[in-house]
Amino acid sequence: MTATYTFDVFSSLDGYGSYGGDGDWGGYWGKQGPELLDHRLASFEAEQRMVFGGTTFRQFVDMLAASSEGDDVRDRWVGRMRGMPATVVSSTLEGPLDWPDATVVGGDAVEVVARLKQESPVPLRSHGSLSLNWALLAAGLVDRVQVTVFPVITGRTGTDPVFGGAADFDLELLEQRTLDHDIQELVYRPTLHVVGR
Repeated sequence: MTATYTFDVFSSLDGYGSYGGDGDWGGYWGKQGPELLDHRLASFEAEQRMVFGGTTFRQFVDMLAASSEGDDVRDRWVGRMRGMPATVVSSTLEGPLDWPDATVVGGDAVEVVARLKQESPVPLRSHGSLSLNWALLAAGLVDRVQVTVFPVITGRTGTDPVFGGAADFDLELLEQRTLDHDIQELVYRPTLHVVGR
């Protein structure tokens, strides 16, 4: 049996994964509340293996190193995620890694994750790592796309289009929930869109 792979990502309503320039949004675009934080923590309670691309992994390590207790970056679910075993797919990243149980694996991401899906006794989850997950989606390796949509439009400051480099997919809605009154979590099963269907 193969392990389930979830691409977990945060997004603004207009589809951006982060913001830049003079944006003053803060973590989670400043919209997080107790329901979201409790739900995120609960989603990381079961054993899982994290999968990151090199760029996202470096960003997490840098953000955690620059943060202090009580910052958004240090929320309890992030601490739980950091304590999980992680595979980092990168041809440029080298150790030592400031992460308790991370392994860097070089090579083609599709081949690495296909092997992980066959070998892992626990589900796989990736938070962020956009270009990595676009390739995995195209290869049919992503079982679930979990998008948490925050109630903001970042038309001027939005960066990193969440699906800007992805192929076309049809989506089957598996789960949906509203957190803190206006944050939407949507979980889909993706299927590569075939022209003419």
